Amino acid sequence: MFGQMREDLTTTIGEIRDAGLYKSERVITSPQQSLISVASGNEVLNFCANNYLGLADHPEVIAAARNALDTWGFGMASVRFICGTQQVHKDLESALSTFLGTEDTILYSSCFDANGGLFETLLGADDAIISDELNHASIIDGIRLSKARRYRYKNRDMADLEAQLKDAADARYRLIATDGVFSMDGYLAPLDEICDLAERYDALVMVDDSHAVGFVGPDGAGTPSLFGVKDRVDIVTGTLGKALGGASGGYVSARREIVELLRQRSRPYLFSNSLAPSVTAASLKALELIATSTALRHQLDSNTALFRTKMTEAGFDILPGSHPISPVMIGDAAQAAVLAEKLLELGIYVIAFSYPVVPHGKARIRVQLSAAHSTEDVEKAIAAFIEARAALA
Repeated sequence: MFGQMREDLTTTIGEIRDAGLYKSERVITSPQQSLISVASGNEVLNFCANNYLGLADHPEVIAAARNALDTWGFGMASVRFICGTQQVHKDLESALSTFLGTEDTILYSSCFDANGGLFETLLGADDAIISDELNHASIIDGIRLSKARRYRYKNRDMADLEAQLKDAADARYRLIATDGVFSMDGYLAPLDEICDLAERYDALVMVDDSHAVGFVGPDGAGTPSLFGVKDRVDIVTGTLGKALGGASGGYVSARREIVELLRQRSRPYLFSNSLAPSVTAASLKALELIATSTALRHQLDSNTALFRTKMTEAGFDILPGSHPISPVMIGDAAQAAVLAEKLLELGIYVIAFSYPVVPHGKARIRVQLSAAHSTEDVEKAIAAFIEARAALA
């Protein structure tokens, strides 16, 4: 039976390769940090990890994980409601609620699972979800699992959002779903305007803040904090796998009753093993470091401003903004892939993004700045881009 499928899959994979869209996985032979070793034996500067605050290899975070292994063990071997809840899990949920300014928080094994288990639990056929067209795949998949009616509005287009809210006026409940930061572009959702529309049309607001929590906003609590709408957003989902230590895990932080129902009905929560104690304790330490010092956020902001300014001055097409995600637009997928390989030769680890991750003709090198980078690191990356462009011209 597999014979025919093997031929079809081989053809499809060949077409992906021929189009320059094949995604190879490079092997890293060192811990995740600003300077990493790759399988070739070379050391390269890492400019594509989501390690925004450099906490993935922070000694205090590593120590917290190590201590948790001794205190709480390796794994829970169970889901939360059977025998998979330890005090460290409750402590992290409480800490996240305090940090984000929400009523309660529930942990998941990933933010993908958090979004996957959210919509079908809360909303039914009488309800409507109005989703930004560029939302993360986990939101899209989560919405597909729900029986609610689906509406989509153009990216950050408030006129179109209002039109969709009007179309959904007969729904029992309406929920607006958006990324806080759109990860391919580094653009921020206008949450103040979204909340204004939500209140005008009696809708709920859900924000996936995975690319903002920990470093965006005056207190690092993400885009609701930046736009001053923490008390107007009903649901925040996010990850522990980026700025908050970079390991794994996700959460829904929301109104108390929403979280309580998720504990009773959300399938990814009920049927997935509890978050590992070492990850949970390390994430707690990451939150503590973020709450007690602004130094890492300031370094990240400085690195981002330097890269964006100097690259623009050098004639590169950088999507506008101030987020550490700094897309260098190339257009052609094959050219983006060749440029990424040349940069690797020059000691800069970046990845070319192409279809289906981004639209056809919108291939790019998505550079991600980190607080772990020094000023010299950033300047070296800029010089490498200039040299690689000249070599490939």
